[in-house]
Order: sequence, then C-alpha cells, then structure tokens
Amino acid sequence: MAAREALPERARRAERARQLRRRTAWCWAIEPTLGPVETRHRVVLVDRIYVGSWCLLIAVTEDLQVLAWQWCARESAAAWTALLTRIPAPLVVVCDGGAGFASAARSCWPDTKTQRCMFHVQMNVRRHRTLRPRTRAGRDLLKLSRALSRVEDTDSAIAWQMGFHAWWTQHGHLTKQRSTDGWSKWWTHDKLRKAWLLLSRLSANGHLFTFVTHGNARTTSPLEGGINNGIRTTLRNHRGMSEAHMKRAAEWFLYTRELTIEHAYALIPTTLTTATLESSAALDETDDLAPLVAFHDTTLSAEEGLWSRSGWAGRP
Repeated sequence: MAAREALPERARRAERARQLRRRTAWCWAIEPTLGPVETRHRVVLVDRIYVGSWCLLIAVTEDLQVLAWQWCARESAAAWTALLTRIPAPLVVVCDGGAGFASAARSCWPDTKTQRCMFHVQMNVRRHRTLRPRTRAGRDLLKLSRALSRVEDTDSAIAWQMGFHAWWTQHGHLTKQRSTDGWSKWWTHDKLRKAWLLLSRLSANGHLFTFVTHGNARTTSPLEGGINNGIRTTLRNHRGMSEAHMKRAAEWFLYTRELTIEHAYALIPTTLTTATLESSAALDETDDLAPLVAFHDTTLSAEEGLWSRSGWAGRP
C-alpha cells in the first residue's frame, strides 16, 4: 500500500480508470432493442448516418420518436427493406433519395406518398451546376432549384412547375445534344442534363410538393439536426472508442431517446449479472495485491533530457 500511495496522482487516476473499464466491460455486450412498432403513423422521416465504416439507417416520426434502426455496410434496397418491414406503412415518408430506398418503398409501402427532402434536391442540383454556372441555361436552372424554398401552397407550386416548363421550352434542346469524336458519343451538356433529369423525374412522380397536400415536413432536417447530430456529439465527446463500441453507443443514444435507463435493466440476462458480480468481487480482492504497473521506461519524462535541446537539431 505504501508503494501505491507513492504513485503520482495521474498514475492513480489512470489505474482507477482501467479498473472501471474492466468492471464495466460486460455492459458493451448488452444490445438495446426497441419493441415492435404497432401504431401506424401519418408521417415517417428516414435518413442515414455513417458510424465508422458502418451505415446506420434510422426511422422517426415527425415528433422525432425513434421507431427503428438498421445497420448495414452501405445503403441498399435490401438494407432499407429490412428497416421498412418493421414499421407499418405511413401516409407520407420523407427521405433524401438514398440508394435503394425507392425500390424498397415500392415493395414495402406501395401506397405511401413520398416527399423528397428539398434541401438535398437543391444540394444535388448545386453539385451538378456549381454555385456559378457559366451558361444561361445553368444559371436559370439553379434559380429554379432555389425557388423551391419559396413554394408554400398550391398556387406557388403550379407557378414553379410553369417556370420549369418554360425553362424546358427555351433550353430543353441542350439536354439532347450529343458530341462525338468518331468513336464514341457523350452528352454535350452532361451536368446540365443530370440536374434537369433530377427535377423532371421528381416533378413527374409527385415527390416534390407532397407537403402542399398533406402538410408534412418538406426536409429531413429535423432528423438530421435532432437525432444524427446527437449521435455525432456523443461519439465526439467519447472519441477513442473502438468501432464496435461506437456502434453500441449510437444504439444506446437511440434507445434512451424513447425509454428510460430503468428499462435497460430488463435487457441484462440474469446469468450475466451473476457472473459479473462474482468477477467484480474477485477483481476487488486482487486489486490491492496486484503488482504495480512499471511506469519507468514506458513513458517520457523531462529528466531524460528529451526537452533540453538547444540550437539547430539539438546541436549546442
């Protein structure tokens, strides 16, 4: 005990931290899960966030009630299907158009209306056309995408669609032009064509102005700012965790959004609890008798002369 008391305060804190991690290591094996979703909600928001190399798909209500989540290697129709099949089909789903979602929604929720996130639509158009398009057609199309934020009712939605049709009448021929070098062909204005196709398909499918009829959210920003940002903050405050622990921390964040920590006690298996108590008791008995960690030659100190250099490259 005398040797233990002689340890520097920083070393004692590090030793206590290691003991705490050993005693609570079993907690990482508990997987939090929400019960089945039995209520049919009017609007569901879906989005994804990457945790390490894993993709986490999340579904919430308009009030940010967490309904379900799904881990996957990347966004795909199979991953979205695994998530959507656990939730009763809503009236409207708000999404950002992630890979595979449209196919999964058609299969699992065939009667559900889709609202594409306006912010992501504008970002996609901006990515194709940049912030300063060089052509008149590109500048006009960028203005049309920005005008989506000003659509509030049926009249403004019709006015936007009329403006989009007017753009096609004036510049539509550019989306059909092709260039060739004698061997291969390509679209002359490929970026402009992609931006136009995005807006054209969304408008034709009725995915732009669903909020005008049903009064749902027009973006996934509530989910992005309320849930995804909370997960990022949690991981940032506890940076240094392994990828497996990062995943479990994200799951616990989602779980505690809906249920109190008292509900988590029911997830602890009785056998695990008994074994944990016995191992913790054994650890308490051996801590005082365990040999102290040799801190010499494992850390750097000023006495070694490593910080007493002078002159160029340590030369006197």
